[in-house]
Amino acid sequence: MRSLRLLLVFAAAFFAGPAHAGADLSLEAPILKEEVASRRLPPVEKRLPSEPRVINVAELGGQPGKNGGTLRFLMGDARDIRMASLYGYTRLVVFDTKGTLVPDILLSADVQEGRIFTFKLRPGHRWSDGQPFTAEDFRYWWEDVANNERLNPDGPPAQMLVAGEKPTFEVVDETTVRFTWNAPNPSFLPSLAAAQPAQIMMPAHYMKQFHKKYADPNRLASLVAQEHVKDWGALHDRKSRWYRPENPELPTLSPWRPRTTPPAELFVFERNPYFHRVDENGRQLPYIDTMTMSIGSSSLVPAKVGSGAADLAARYIRFEDYTFLKAGEQRNDYSVRLWERGEGSYASLVPNLNVSDPVWRALFRDVRVRRALSVGFDRHTVNQVIFFGLAHEGANTVLPDSPLYDPKLDQAWAKYDPDLANKLLDEAGLNRRDDDGIRLLPDGRRAEITIETAGDSTEESDILELVGYDWQKIGIKLFVRATQRDVLRRRVIGGNVMMSVWPGMDNATPAPDMDPSALAPMDSMQFQWPLWGQYQSTMGREGEKPDMPAVVELITLKNDWSHSTTTEERRRIWSRMLEINAEEVFSIGVVNRVKQPVVVSNRLRNVPIEGVYGFEPGAYFGIYMPDTFWFDDVAKAN
Repeated sequence: MRSLRLLLVFAAAFFAGPAHAGADLSLEAPILKEEVASRRLPPVEKRLPSEPRVINVAELGGQPGKNGGTLRFLMGDARDIRMASLYGYTRLVVFDTKGTLVPDILLSADVQEGRIFTFKLRPGHRWSDGQPFTAEDFRYWWEDVANNERLNPDGPPAQMLVAGEKPTFEVVDETTVRFTWNAPNPSFLPSLAAAQPAQIMMPAHYMKQFHKKYADPNRLASLVAQEHVKDWGALHDRKSRWYRPENPELPTLSPWRPRTTPPAELFVFERNPYFHRVDENGRQLPYIDTMTMSIGSSSLVPAKVGSGAADLAARYIRFEDYTFLKAGEQRNDYSVRLWERGEGSYASLVPNLNVSDPVWRALFRDVRVRRALSVGFDRHTVNQVIFFGLAHEGANTVLPDSPLYDPKLDQAWAKYDPDLANKLLDEAGLNRRDDDGIRLLPDGRRAEITIETAGDSTEESDILELVGYDWQKIGIKLFVRATQRDVLRRRVIGGNVMMSVWPGMDNATPAPDMDPSALAPMDSMQFQWPLWGQYQSTMGREGEKPDMPAVVELITLKNDWSHSTTTEERRRIWSRMLEINAEEVFSIGVVNRVKQPVVVSNRLRNVPIEGVYGFEPGAYFGIYMPDTFWFDDVAKAN
């Protein structure tokens, strides 16, 4: 991936004159023809912005398609309907597959001095209900939501603050807005393109009916009672949720709009007739009319996918399912592709530097112990036994697709060396053993580490069994405790977890202009230093003040990145932060580049043969633009 460009301009191939010049924009999706003929819906040329975003499908490696069909997904939890927002990946700006920021909803984003952001909207762009999308939608969010004491008692969200200060917001004209800070805000644009993006606008015409400032008091009181919520603020929050699309009446700019109100076992999403993208032939996207998500047991998803019950599937499918799914290819008319997972490590062993046990806290803060644990097990055996040798044996760091990749960091303290592990542990003061060969702690207890897991992966259990076998040979006894994910998070923050298993870097294909917060204590959900992260996120009100020199340097570097103005400066900061994390082994990577089975109907076109499956920066399938996927046999896809 190449580094991001903070100054966004129109790509000449996309925006050289009117987007529909020479194209037949009278093409209508067949499912909409009747509505257009009866004038319940305007023709497509009147539904599109005057300058839609043109997606050259052929340049993306696909083929221009045709409209129709229903794309079926299987999910294991009703909360998974948020995948519609992820897969649709419609944002003000988006990352392309090369890691570059490009305008999407926006016509352009101009950045001056790293602190003045001028956003130009597409003239004629409309919400899914046909109402204009304008600067008023930004003003409403900023003045009436972000800065409303009831809706946001702590003020605007963190991405809108620089050194605790708000920006100046301006409505330049109906289709132009500007945010100006006194200092650079390099994380602003990447936050807008994130898988779960910062929200800085909402459909004002719809949301005003739930806002105390605009709504009729009697009607608002009636709605509050009808929805069984505390007050108008709670009502506004409920009605404005878009990331998990539970309100079918909320207008959207995504390719598909929700049509189902929870609770339900089948959620339906229909094409947005006002979606702003077209292909190179002028055909409005998405190609596919309908998307469905069937909710069932997550444990049954692989079996149902293997029986042909989904057209596209990866969620709840693991590498261990590959053989079973492969066996059903011909019988159920699908193919199984192997993408790479986008984490820095499939599973990382994460020592809690803030654990409440004072003896283990001191040991885990000794880099010799962390390094010994890392070189004290054989990653090659893990790879061969569990992943058939198809994974990569390395540390928890960035992948080769990132411009920040360094092979030296990839292998830092990742080679199996039991002699070195024994030497490091002896030097750290763990030089006494009991009759079973288990080392003794300074207070006389056996060196027994309990690793806690979320309990939802047999592969993790198998990995820990192999790690435990090797660790016992260097005098460390390993126990495993499975718990629920939410319980694990609470126990880590409470200091009750010695070590946990968790995926590595969420975004292991970063570019320098992406925020490096994952590499420094910034949040209590970082299991290696939850109290230090809590201290940073609450500006010292809660948690503990970091006192390890390497950790303090990481925080300083992150703050330097937040005030940087050039990509080269950010590259230097990223490189140093990656180096510190690799040398200090704050998390112990096992293997990465693990293959992710992706099941694709043989009738579904334009799904890449190879890809990276990750939450950031690609929103799983989202970065590959599912609005350009299409069925070659529409009759069978309905």
